[in-house]
Order: sequence, then structure tokens, then C-alpha cells
Amino acid sequence: MNYFLKSVPERTVKPRESGLTMVMDKGLSLREVEDMIEVSGEYIDIVKLGWATSYVTPNLDKKIQLYQKAGIPCYLGGTLFEAFVIRDQFEDYVKLVEKYKLEHIEVSDGSITIDHDLKCEYIQKLTKNYTVLSEVGSKDAAKIIPPYKWIEQMQTELDAGAWKVIGEARESGNVGLFRDSGEVRQGLVEEILTKIPLDKILWEAPQKSQQVWFIKLCGTNVNLGNISTNDIIPLETIRLGLRGDTFHQFLQ
Repeated sequence: MNYFLKSVPERTVKPRESGLTMVMDKGLSLREVEDMIEVSGEYIDIVKLGWATSYVTPNLDKKIQLYQKAGIPCYLGGTLFEAFVIRDQFEDYVKLVEKYKLEHIEVSDGSITIDHDLKCEYIQKLTKNYTVLSEVGSKDAAKIIPPYKWIEQMQTELDAGAWKVIGEARESGNVGLFRDSGEVRQGLVEEILTKIPLDKILWEAPQKSQQVWFIKLCGTNVNLGNISTNDIIPLETIRLGLRGDTFHQFLQ
């Protein structure tokens, strides 16, 4: 930090198990990645190359190398995993991950229907060589999953070996954990937290109001994901009570 302030909450340090900030790269150029790392790299724990953007992003190998050189893990979005699985190309997907020397994989079923036992088999298989994040929730706003089902799926996926379970929200923050207005499904989140350990969940929260809500409920070191590249430092100030939204949250 550039100067001292009293009563600033303590942040976990990298590599973190809690307080993670997962950033979504939706097609940054190499120069943009370099600039982002220079300014915000200290606050980025992991980067997701959003959905299947890696299929059309130029200089993909160089981009991944920039993240790896900076010590920032990155992984391919879960939608790409689904795109391979639905085409019966799971082994091709694994070869792709190997090609780029990625250490993290997201297993999701937000766009396609996968038998849950089969999804857990994918997780078990992949955890032998990779750190697996599994996503729970649907990208279909009309598909409302009851809280007990969220809890059941999160727990079985953790039992299968997932490092973290991701609460689905898309990059827009208006499905899954949230209503189409972006409002948090508060009862759902609170019920999940009665059964699933906080540090095992990565909540997708792309909107500032959602980030503020989770920090007020769960504290500074809540895991948050789908953070836009322009919101990394603003989010860190929210975590530290240095923005109006959480200004009085941590004062003693």
C-alpha cells in the first residue's frame, strides 16, 4: 500500500484460499493484458478466458504465457468445456489444456444437460492432474433450481474433488444466484451458507451492487468472480472499506 490507514481490514495474501478475485478476460489484447497485470496484478488471483473466447482470440499462446509469467493462473471458460463435451470431444479438450500448459479446469453444465453423476465423474477424472473449479447453476433464467439442489450439487462436486464450486451468474449477473434485475436471491445464498463452507464457494458477482452485498454479508475475504478488468482495483477498495458502499463497514 502507498500509505498507512488505521482500521483497514486484513486481506489474505497470495496464493489465497479465501478472498479470491477471479477476473474475466473477454478478449483482451496482449498490450491490455500487460497493462492490467502492471496495475492490478497484485489483486488478481485467477483469470478466466470467458466462455469460448479462446477459440477466436488471436495470439492465445502469448496471452496465456503473459499470465503464467506473472504467476497468475488462468483457465478456459466452462462453456468451452461444454462445447467439447456435447460434441463428444472430451479427450480433445484435455489435449487442448495440455497444449497450453494450463493447471486449472472449469467443469460446468450451465448450457447443456449433463447427468450429475457423469459431471462428478469428469471432476474426479480431471482432479488427478488439474485443479478443478466446478460451476453450479443454469444460464437459463427460466430454470429455477431450488436451494436444496444447489447445496446437494455443490457438496457432491466438492466430494468429487473440486477445489472451489462456482455460483453461476453469467458475465451479466442476472441469472442463477440473481434475479433478472440483478438482485441477489438472498434466501438462496443464506441457505447455501448453512451447509457449504464459505471459503469453498466462488460467487460470480460482476455488478458492483452484488460485490458490495457479498462483502457486507461474508466479509472482506469472500471469493468473488466474473470481475471485469476495469473493476479489479475498485473491488479491492470495496473489500477494504475505502469506497462509500462499505465505508463504515470495518471502522472500529
